[in-house]
Amino acid sequence: MNHRIHAPAEPVVAARHFTVLLSSTRRGARLARLLTERQLVEWQAESGAALQVVAELAANAALHGRVAGRDFRLTLTLQAERTGTLRIEVADARGDRHPRIQDTAGDGAESGRGLLLVAAYADRWGVLDGPGPGCKTVWAEVTPDRGPG
Repeated sequence: MNHRIHAPAEPVVAARHFTVLLSSTRRGARLARLLTERQLVEWQAESGAALQVVAELAANAALHGRVAGRDFRLTLTLQAERTGTLRIEVADARGDRHPRIQDTAGDGAESGRGLLLVAAYADRWGVLDGPGPGCKTVWAEVTPDRGPG
C-alpha cells in the first residue's frame, strides 16, 4: 500500500474589507479615525500614515463634501498579505467639488494643506466619480507598518 503524505495547503487570505457610513460632521470625521485605528489593530496592520490619511480625507468630506442630510462613507480594504496595501476610500455627496492640492503654506492660511499631507503619507491617491450620481470618492493607498524590522 502506497500512502502519500500531503503538506497542508496554505490558507488563502482574501482582501479584508471594512465599510461604514458616518455623519458629515467633525464628530463623524473623528469617529472615522478611531474606527480605522481599531480595525487596523484587529487586522494587525497598524499604520500611523493610514490614520493621518483617514483623518485628512474624513475632515475634507465633513467640511467640503457635506450635503445636509447626507453621510460620507469610509471604506478600508487590506489586500492579501502578499501586497500588504491598504486602500482607503472616502465617498461624499459633493461630486461637483473635486479636491486638488493647494500649496498655501506661505500665505498664512489655516486650511488647504490636507491633501499635501495625504500626498506625503500615501503611496498614491486620486479621485473617482461615484459611487452614485453627484458623488465622488477620494482614495489613497498606504503600505501599513509591519512592526519592528
